[in-house]
Amino acid sequence: MAITAAQVKELREMTGAGMMDCKKALAATEGIMDKAIEFLREKGLATAQKKAGRIAAEGLCKTLVSEDGKEAVVVEVNAETDFVAKNEKFQNYVAQVAQQALHTLATDITAFLSEPWKLDAGKTVQEILAGQIAVIGENMHIRRFQKMKEDHGFIASYIHMGGKIGVLVDVETDVDNEEIREMAKNVAMQVAALKPLYTDRSEISQEYIDHEKEILMAQIKNDPKESAKPEKVIQGIVNGRINKELKEICLLDQVYVKAEDGKQSVSDYVKQVAKANNANIRIRGFVRYETGEGIEKKQENFAEEVAKQMGM
Repeated sequence: MAITAAQVKELREMTGAGMMDCKKALAATEGIMDKAIEFLREKGLATAQKKAGRIAAEGLCKTLVSEDGKEAVVVEVNAETDFVAKNEKFQNYVAQVAQQALHTLATDITAFLSEPWKLDAGKTVQEILAGQIAVIGENMHIRRFQKMKEDHGFIASYIHMGGKIGVLVDVETDVDNEEIREMAKNVAMQVAALKPLYTDRSEISQEYIDHEKEILMAQIKNDPKESAKPEKVIQGIVNGRINKELKEICLLDQVYVKAEDGKQSVSDYVKQVAKANNANIRIRGFVRYETGEGIEKKQENFAEEVAKQMGM
């Protein structure tokens, strides 16, 4: 039978489920409203939609590396509270999402959510997520994932603070042993701790550098003492400050956190390990995910909430 727009609208208003989900439910139940509601409840979609407005800024980052170490993925799955993030059911689900992402052909989150769930091909990733929301009782979403592949080396991974931060590091090397693996882990820990934005200076556009120079020049012009200095000196000050900034945001230029002299750069540390193992090593890139970064968390005012509930 044909499903009308009015039926879809009515079911949506009754359950809060998405338009397409309502249409599918009505089609599967021959337009019988009560059965359609039950259909959505069984799939967890009605419950999931009711929670969809809540801010999910907690959760976990999870990394997974293939057995041969050539491929890896990092995912971020969000929930509303840190309490749920520590829940075993949620953690197991995030591990399953990472397994799904490691083998996915999807290149964006929309395609990923639409593909069949490997542990139950009869449902999509989105439908399984909706079911988890119903079981766990909080709004959740799979926010992002990123894969890495290295045919001439391996991918190192590191999880910090129980999943608050997840890191992957792409290591190209012609020698693979415990010492080099340890070096890769140390570099991943560096990424977690010092939040570099780039691997090295080759990734930074001239446009970015020019823009930073403009800002620095404006700062100098606004300082009477510095603006009075000769142009050559001013240029030297600007270049010095740019170099200092690049050393902070480029992984290989950063001071290695475990350096005994407090001066050795990450690049020099990698070269040191390469020389000791007669290897050619190159850090080709990294991915760093931090749970909830960029998500605006709702600030609750308990006193206001109580007053609202009491009608004050």
